[in-house]
Amino acid sequence: MKKNLFLTLALIGVVASAAGFVTFRNTGDPAIAQALAKRDAMAWLRADFGLTETQFATIKRLHDSYAIVCEGHCRDIQDAIVARAVLKAAPHTDPVALAAADRRVEELRLVCETAIAAHVRQCAAVMSPDAGERYLALVLPKIEDFDHRAAPDVQLNRHRH
Repeated sequence: MKKNLFLTLALIGVVASAAGFVTFRNTGDPAIAQALAKRDAMAWLRADFGLTETQFATIKRLHDSYAIVCEGHCRDIQDAIVARAVLKAAPHTDPVALAAADRRVEELRLVCETAIAAHVRQCAAVMSPDAGERYLALVLPKIEDFDHRAAPDVQLNRHRH
């Protein structure tokens, strides 16, 4: 009896998963799916938030100019991380110097995260009010989770320096 119940539940689970997958694949926006497949953040932004040509061009300009700022933050954070690693590797590490190095890395991360949040808000302001709110709700919470080793990816789960 238990064996049949388990098999029935397993079969229902498989059928439900398959139906969900087929529904998802058939109802998704092809432009969004294509952008995600290519890992093209700008194409995803355009498609998912229904940007007009003017909105997209403005956000692209904002993005391109912010990329220069981001590169500077990346460089500064990496330099601070290397300096901290050198201190940690020293045979007789000065705890005060190590604490200062830790603070420096955290300060630079805060500068980065504050700047990227401001950039995200600028981009959202270009969008329609509904799209901007949805964009902020999606992106702002992810900023503090960035690992600071590279630029944010299309899943918005990395920002690496």
